[in-house]
Amino acid sequence: MLRLLSSRVFISFRKFDHGETNLPGTQMGRGRKAKAGPNMTDANIPPRLLIPETLAAGPGPGNTDARVLAAFVNAGMADHMQPDVLRGMVECKEMLRTVWGTKNIHTFGVAGTGWSGLDSMISAVLPGDEVVIFVNGTFSGIDGLSLRMKASSRVDLAANPMDPQPANVTTVLVPHGQSVGASVIDAALAKKPKWAMMAHWETGSGRINDLRAFSDACVKYGVMGLIDAVSSLGVEDFAIDDFPGVVAWASCPQKGVLCLPLTYAPVSFSDRYITEIKATGCQTFVHHPILEARHWGIIEGKDVAAGSYHRTHSGYAVAAFHEALRITLQHGRAQKARDYEFHEAALRQAVAAMGCEVTSNMTSLIVLNLPASMAGREKELVQSCRAVGFGIWPTLSEPVQVRIGILNQLSQPAITDIVTRYGKAMNAMGAGVDMAAVLAGLKQHYVNEMAAA
Repeated sequence: MLRLLSSRVFISFRKFDHGETNLPGTQMGRGRKAKAGPNMTDANIPPRLLIPETLAAGPGPGNTDARVLAAFVNAGMADHMQPDVLRGMVECKEMLRTVWGTKNIHTFGVAGTGWSGLDSMISAVLPGDEVVIFVNGTFSGIDGLSLRMKASSRVDLAANPMDPQPANVTTVLVPHGQSVGASVIDAALAKKPKWAMMAHWETGSGRINDLRAFSDACVKYGVMGLIDAVSSLGVEDFAIDDFPGVVAWASCPQKGVLCLPLTYAPVSFSDRYITEIKATGCQTFVHHPILEARHWGIIEGKDVAAGSYHRTHSGYAVAAFHEALRITLQHGRAQKARDYEFHEAALRQAVAAMGCEVTSNMTSLIVLNLPASMAGREKELVQSCRAVGFGIWPTLSEPVQVRIGILNQLSQPAITDIVTRYGKAMNAMGAGVDMAAVLAGLKQHYVNEMAAA
C-alpha cells in the first residue's frame, strides 16, 4: 500500500521482526531467520535504517516532488531491456530536448549524479589537449581538477596523481563572489585552445557566469565550449541552441529537473562534438557519449524505435526521471524561471532584513554573510539548523558563508517556513532579529504580487 505524507512516499509492507529479511513474498519473508554473515551475529546486525524527514534548503538536492517518488516506487519489476522501460527512455530523450531547448540528437541521460554527466561530457578531452577552465568557486574548481586529470599525460599523473598540473591546461581563477565576465573570457580564449569549460551557475559561490560571452568567444576563436549546467537547467529560461559556441552540456537529476539523485544526469552533445569523438575516441566505456546514446535509441546519429544494450539501467530510475521531466514541462520553462526569480527575491529581502549581506545572484540559492556581530559563526549556525532537520549549507571553500536554497520551494508557505526557521536559529545564537517585522515584510512582498496580478 502506498501512502503520501509531507511530500514523501512511504511503502507499507507487513511488519517484520528484527533479524528477518524485509522481502515480502519470499521464503525469508515468511518467517525464516536471515542467516548472519561470517563476521556478524544477530546481536550486532544494525537495525533497519530510518532516515527522518528534513527540509532540503541548500544548493541541492532539493526536496523531491511526491509524484516523482510515487513513480519510482510504483514501477513494476522489469529489467532494462523490457519494452516499457525502453519506451520510457525514448520519451525521456524527447522530453529532454524540449527542456534543454535543442534539436541535438545526442540528448539523453547518463546514469548517476551530475558528476556522471560531467564525466561523460569531458571524456572527449584527451591527454595533451589544450584546455582553458574558468574557476570561481568550489564546483568549477572540481570541474578543473576533472579536466586536468583527463588532459594529463602519464608523466603529469605520475608527478602529482591526485592533483595533476599539466601545462596544456590553463586555469583562469576569478575571485569567490564574482562572476566570470566577458573580458576575462575573451582574453583567455584568444589563445585558441581546443576546449574551454565554464560552470554556467557556480553553486559554491552562488554566481551566474556570462554564458553569452562564453559562447561568442568560442565561436570567435574556434574553440569547442563545454558547459556545466548542473544548477541552471530547469531553473533559468534558456535554450542551448542559442549558444552555438558550446558543443556539449551536462546537468544533474536532482536540482532544477527535480528528480532523485542517482537517476539520470541530462546531457546534450552537438554534431560537432560527436564528430570529434568519432575522430579521436575517448578513454571510457561506461560514460562513452556515443555508446551511452545507444541505450536511449540513438544510433549512428539517428533516432531509432528502441535502444540497444550498453549497460544496466533501472526501470525505477527511468520511471522517476520520466515523471520529473513531465512535471518540468507542465510547469513551463519560462514560468518556472519567473517563479524562481520571484521567490528568491522574497527570501533575499527577508534575510537582508535580518542584517545579512547577500553576495549571490542565482535565483535558486542565496549565499550570504552573517551580520558583523555573528561573523565567524557560520558553521555553528548551519550545524544548529541541520541538527533540527533544516538542511541549509555552508560554502565548501573560503570564505565561509551560509547557503540557503529554494529548490522545489516555490510557494509563500514554503518561503515563510524557511525564513521562520532561519530567523529562529539566528535568534537562538543571540542575533536579536525582530521576526515579527521580518515576517510582515515577507507577507507584504506576496501581497504586492497579488495586487499586481
